[in-house]
Amino acid sequence: MWLCFPQSTLLVLIISFFSFYLAISPGNAQSSCNGPCKTLDDCAGQLICINGKCSDDPDVGSHTCGGGGSGGGGGGGQCSPSGTLHCGGKSYPQYTCSPPISSSTAAKLTWNDFSEGGDGGGPAECDDRYHDNSESVVALSTGWYAGRSRCGRQIRIVAQNGRSTTAKVVDESDSMYGCDKEHEGQPPCDNNIVDGSDAVWKALGLDVDVGVVPVTWSMT
Repeated sequence: MWLCFPQSTLLVLIISFFSFYLAISPGNAQSSCNGPCKTLDDCAGQLICINGKCSDDPDVGSHTCGGGGSGGGGGGGQCSPSGTLHCGGKSYPQYTCSPPISSSTAAKLTWNDFSEGGDGGGPAECDDRYHDNSESVVALSTGWYAGRSRCGRQIRIVAQNGRSTTAKVVDESDSMYGCDKEHEGQPPCDNNIVDGSDAVWKALGLDVDVGVVPVTWSMT
């Protein structure tokens, strides 16, 4: 079909079209949360392109799009409590998020008995089974656990004494709920916990009686 536009009008329409295309084309500007994208380079910061929209990267642990403690924290990588749990006369912050993951993520290493009858309670959430104390396994805080997306993944843990080891993610250290039978009466965990087995502590040359020690960790 021929369009009967004067040449000047047609030229204006063509210029307007290309200006609009350049403005919305993700290849010419980095998109923020939920912005349009086609490739990984189209998204700003640590965001990745998922189903045509820029979203948080579950492997990196970016939480830019989480907002207000939803799934990983608000803008700027912050992680705010999503609520408060009251039990035993005390109040505990609840977190659905954890600090952003980097190549050296600061964390608190705690100890857990993943064997049947141990302090861990029921079987590990990832594989629905118990794990012997000789197995190098860990549970991660809710935000880092990321809804089972890290089940079976290996992480590297580095202690302040310089020793390091790898361990498999098999469970969640619940940062949202606690003080009930399912959680052995324990309150919610902090949002920066790597809960390690005997094998993890021994490989790092640490004394489990200390209870909590600072470490760093990363995905392998």
